[in-house]
Amino acid sequence: MKHVKLGILVMVGLLAAAVAAQAQEKKAPAKKAAPEKKMEMPRPGPEVKKLAYFVGTWTSTGDMKENPFGMPAGKFTGTSKCEWFTGGYQVVCHDTGKSPMGTTHGMGILSYDPNEKMYSYYGFDSTGMAEGSKGKVDGNNWVFTNDGTMGGKAYHGRYSMDTSSPGSYTFKYETSEDGQTWSTMMEGKATKAAAAKKAAPAEKK
Repeated sequence: MKHVKLGILVMVGLLAAAVAAQAQEKKAPAKKAAPEKKMEMPRPGPEVKKLAYFVGTWTSTGDMKENPFGMPAGKFTGTSKCEWFTGGYQVVCHDTGKSPMGTTHGMGILSYDPNEKMYSYYGFDSTGMAEGSKGKVDGNNWVFTNDGTMGGKAYHGRYSMDTSSPGSYTFKYETSEDGQTWSTMMEGKATKAAAAKKAAPAEKK
């Protein structure tokens, strides 16, 4: 009997402790959940900001050389209007050009890939051309390369720019069949249009 009474007392004590603990939990103020941290949008890095050089309106002139692809040689001119795309990560250019092949219209997109640590260009025009290329910059020298097919012939392409001048750059496009011997397909110069000056307000008489 003593063991039974002792067991009952122990059970009563445990139940009382449990009830007291629950009452204490109810009295304790509920802790506020920590506010969730909002994910901040990434900002363009220094590599992306280098593309600012190309923002503006550019006029270009140059020479198309004799080439193995059957494209006529001669002078060409062009105009490119380039601006930042929303977000400030890509530069989008709308192009119009005249060459021995006639008038063409095109669009190009310049961007930077932080994973590959390379620049990229993708462009297409009204002749049906659509191609992409990868590029790197060393100081004022930009070089974009690509592989493609033109006139049924496979080739390696290399487009280089010298941006030493803040208001103009020279460019050259070369092709190669073996990736070793290169021939110039076209070269020229692009000049940035000066910002239009606002006319001074007329003085009141």
